[in-house]
Amino acid sequence: MNKNNNEKVSRQGATAFAQTYFHGTKADLKIGDLIEAGFNSNYGQRKNAKYIFLSATLDAAIWGAELALGNVPERIYLVEPLGQIEDDPDLTDKKFPGNPTKSYRSTEPFRVVGEVTVWQGHPAEQIKTMKEHLEKLKEQGINSLND
Repeated sequence: MNKNNNEKVSRQGATAFAQTYFHGTKADLKIGDLIEAGFNSNYGQRKNAKYIFLSATLDAAIWGAELALGNVPERIYLVEPLGQIEDDPDLTDKKFPGNPTKSYRSTEPFRVVGEVTVWQGHPAEQIKTMKEHLEKLKEQGINSLND
């Protein structure tokens, strides 16, 4: 949109075409909370995680919540990255062509902007199989590329 003097006017705001990002976890967070690197990871016993993760697909976020450590309810949050994000190498060209799960990582915080309260988890047998597969990789010394 242009004013009469040809000065451009920018009207940023919510749009139906804005990218939505999800973060699956077992952490109990509130709207406005920041998810930051440097704390314990959702996975394994890694302290001071170098990266935090988000996905543009609900399915990948559900996996994140289901595989997170802890015996508390799984949560899926809508998040806004506050800095640069990059493809998660564990779920891109190293294991799958491209980035089919639309999974990303960052060293910069995400702000919680909402929560998905109605979602369908994976079948228990599928989760068990995934956890067994991840344990076998660990036993073989195959670690995350995100360490």
